[in-house]
Amino acid sequence: PLWAGIFMLPLTLGFLIAGPVSGYLSDRFGARLFSTSGLVLVACSFLGLLALPVDFSYPTFAALLLLSGVGQGMFSAPNTSAIMGSVAPEQRGVASGMRSTFQNSGTALSMGLSFSLMIVGLAGSLPHALSSGLQAQGVPAGTAAQVAGLPPVSTLFATFLGNNPISHLLAPSGVLDTLPAHNVAVLTGHSFFPQLVSGPFHDGLVTVFGVATVMSLVAALASLLRGRRPSS
Repeated sequence: PLWAGIFMLPLTLGFLIAGPVSGYLSDRFGARLFSTSGLVLVACSFLGLLALPVDFSYPTFAALLLLSGVGQGMFSAPNTSAIMGSVAPEQRGVASGMRSTFQNSGTALSMGLSFSLMIVGLAGSLPHALSSGLQAQGVPAGTAAQVAGLPPVSTLFATFLGNNPISHLLAPSGVLDTLPAHNVAVLTGHSFFPQLVSGPFHDGLVTVFGVATVMSLVAALASLLRGRRPSS
C-alpha cells in the first residue's frame, strides 16, 4: 500500500500544478475552454492506460497519471468557479453545499461502479485462466472447475491486497495434501497467482477504462455546451 501510494503521486502532482494555474486563467478567459480541455485530457489518459500492456514500464505509467492529474486540475477549479458564479451571492452557500454533496456522492458511486465493471471484466476470462492454471499444477479437473466457478470478488480483493488465495480456495478439497511438494510450492508461492490473474485483471481494467473514457467524453461535451459566462 505504501509503494502503491508513492507510485500514484504523479496524479496528485499534476492536479496541484494545473489546478491553481487553470483557476487563475479561467477567471480571465472563462471556464469553458479549460474545463472542457481538462476532461479531454482525462479521456486521453484513460486511452493511454488502455494501451498499456500487462508488463509496462513505470515512466510511461507515471506520465499518464501526470496527464490525468493535469486534466482533473484543469477541470476542477474552473468548473467550481463557474458553478459558484452562476448563482446569486445569497445562494452561494446552498450552491456550495449541493456541489459538495454531488461530488462526494459521485466519488462513492464511482468506486462501486468501477468495482462492478472490474468484476464483469474478470468474470469473462478468469474462470478459464484459473481452471487451466490449477490443472497445469496437478489439481484435478473437477476441483479446478469448482474453484474457477466461484465469484471473482474474492480474487479481485486478494489481488489488491497482494495475497495469494490459492491455498484458501483449495483447502476445503484437501487437494494440497495430495500434490507433490514442488506443485504445492508453486501454487502457494509469490509468482503463480499474480501471473495467473494478470490477463483477466487486464481485461477487467480494459472494461473500466473504456467506460471511464466514454464518461469523460460525455462530460466534456456537457462542459462544452455550458451557458455563457454570467455577467457580474
